[in-house]
Amino acid sequence: MKQPLEQTESRRLQIHDGAQWPTFVGSGGLSHSDTDAYDQQSDQEFGSSVGLRASYPSSDRGPTGTYLAAADFNPKRWEEDLMTSQATFTFPNESKAYRAARDRLLAQEVELRRTMEALAAARRSLPPGGEVPEDYIFHGLRPDGALGDVRLSELFAPGRDSLVVYNMMFPRYPTDDRPGPTKGLTARLPLSEGPCPSCVALVDQLDGTAPHVEPRVNMVIVAKAPLPRLLAFAEERSWRHLRLLSSAENSFNRDYGGETEAGHQQPMLNVFRREGGTIRHFWGSEMLYAPTDAGQDPRHVGTIEPLWNIFDLVPEGRGGDWQEQLTYPCCKREP
Repeated sequence: MKQPLEQTESRRLQIHDGAQWPTFVGSGGLSHSDTDAYDQQSDQEFGSSVGLRASYPSSDRGPTGTYLAAADFNPKRWEEDLMTSQATFTFPNESKAYRAARDRLLAQEVELRRTMEALAAARRSLPPGGEVPEDYIFHGLRPDGALGDVRLSELFAPGRDSLVVYNMMFPRYPTDDRPGPTKGLTARLPLSEGPCPSCVALVDQLDGTAPHVEPRVNMVIVAKAPLPRLLAFAEERSWRHLRLLSSAENSFNRDYGGETEAGHQQPMLNVFRREGGTIRHFWGSEMLYAPTDAGQDPRHVGTIEPLWNIFDLVPEGRGGDWQEQLTYPCCKREP
C-alpha cells in the first residue's frame, strides 16, 4: 500500500532571552508522490471508490448515497438536481409552522448569498491601491531552510500575484487576561508577552486551510514577537502549513493597521497585489476599526472563520460573553 502522506522535519536550538527556543531548519508538511495517492488496496480499506459522494433523489441516477468517480462529477447536473428537489424538500416529522418559517429564512439566506457575491465583486473591482512604501524586511524561514531576512517581495511565488497577510497579536493586547499556555517554552513568558487566544484560534483554522489556499494565493502570518518565540509556539501548537514571519524590526504592522499608536498589536488582515515589479495594497479588514452595533464585535475577518460561522448555525449562537481560549476544560484534546 502506498504511503500518501509524508512528513519530515528537522530542528535546532537557538539561544534567546536566556532560554532555548526551537527554530525550524527544514520545513515539515504533507506531500503526495502523485495525484493518485490512494491505490486499489486503499480504496477497498475505505470501503468505496475514491470520488465524490452525491445523493440523488431521482431513481434513474442510482440509489441515494452512491459514489461517483471524480471524473464523472458534473457540477451543472448536480445543481440541476438540487433545484429539482428543492420544491418538495422537507425533513422527517417537521411541522407546517416549521416549514413556513424555514422557507422565509431560506429566502433571507439566498439574499445574503447574493449580497455577499455582490460585495466580493465590488471588492475585486477596487481601483489600484497605494504602492507599498518599502520592501519590508521580515525575519523568517527562507526557501533554503535557513533563518534570515525575508523581503515582502520574496513572499510572492512565481505565478501567484496576491498575498494575504494576517497580523497575529503576539504579544497580546495588554488588558487581555485570558489564561496563557500551560506547557512548553511559551508558558515561561509573562502573560502580557504571550499570544492572543483569539488570534491563535483563527491561525489554528488558517493552518488547516493553507494547503488549499497555496496553489492560488500566497498567505503568511506576521507577528511582532521575535522569530524564535513565534516558531517555538508554532511547534507547541502543531502548526505545520503556514509561513510565519516576525515584524519585530520593521514598521509593517504600524503602517498597515496591525499596531496602534501606543504600540499595541491589532488583528488586521491585509491583501497585497503584485503588478509587474510593483506591489500595491489591495484591501484591508478596516471593519476592525469601524463602529459596531450593540452586541456585535467587529467581525472584520468573520467570513473566513469557521468557528463563529458554525456557532451561528446552532440555537446557542455565539454564546454571549464566550471567548476563545488556548485550551478548554471540557476537552482534553490539545493541538
